[in-house]
Amino acid sequence: MEVLFLGTSSMVPTKDRNQMGVLLSYNAEGILFDCGEGIQRQIKIANEKLTKVTKVLISHWHGDHVLGLPGLIQSLSASEYNRTLEIYGPKGTKERIEYLFKAFVFDRKLEMNVYDIGEGVFFENGDFILESRKLEHGVETLGYLFREKPKRKIDMKSAKKLGISEGPVIGKLQNGNSVTVKGKKISPDDVGRLVEGKSIAYVTDTSLCNSCYSLAKDVDLLICESTYLSKLEEKSEENYHMTAKQAAMLANNANAKKLALVHFSSRYKDTIEIEEEAKTYFSNTVCANDFMRIRV
Repeated sequence: MEVLFLGTSSMVPTKDRNQMGVLLSYNAEGILFDCGEGIQRQIKIANEKLTKVTKVLISHWHGDHVLGLPGLIQSLSASEYNRTLEIYGPKGTKERIEYLFKAFVFDRKLEMNVYDIGEGVFFENGDFILESRKLEHGVETLGYLFREKPKRKIDMKSAKKLGISEGPVIGKLQNGNSVTVKGKKISPDDVGRLVEGKSIAYVTDTSLCNSCYSLAKDVDLLICESTYLSKLEEKSEENYHMTAKQAAMLANNANAKKLALVHFSSRYKDTIEIEEEAKTYFSNTVCANDFMRIRV
């Protein structure tokens, strides 16, 4: 599981920072959190394929989080994309996607499913769960949580003692099924244990609120906005954003393992002071740069 930061600026991009976009690679899935202007070029600069994107999760419809969607859709339509692109977002997303096709002239060859979602679980398969919570930004805004399901780790030494070798039988045990070997029934717990899955929260463009805590609770990686330093807390509140201190306190109080800050105001030439402020309250903090990768 790897997180690739494609854009870490707030509304105005800089020469070093693109508008928001974070790509989570997990098995065959490429989950793109937000799609700011220029994201498809960022993906290519990072030596990733556009066709890797399978899902787009939109936090809200301010331009700096969605201006890259028309280009991404157009390029995927022109590529050998053999999937169905899934786009999730707050209420009104389906209607706004239709407006894109009215505003721009390009062939509608891409298979897409677009969903308006609220709070709670909106996607689940055998490997992971996706959840959303409403944030506070003055417009309909969602934060997201990726949760990997627990997986069974097989102790091959114990398995071999019971006469089990590599192969389909191991697969059945990993899936939680009992097997019979040499007339003896063996349960999954006899040869392995469940290992908790990893979790990642994406919280951006919001005032600090209860939903931030429910998303960030016990996660392995919290990706959180840090638009301002705390000396501009009043401005932060006016614009429904968070400061570095607030993001760090959130990570600390929610028992997150690691904090990656994003969505920095273009007023800051660098993020040294932002990171220093955050680390005062949560030591395992990093200010993300464009093209930074974090393995989870």
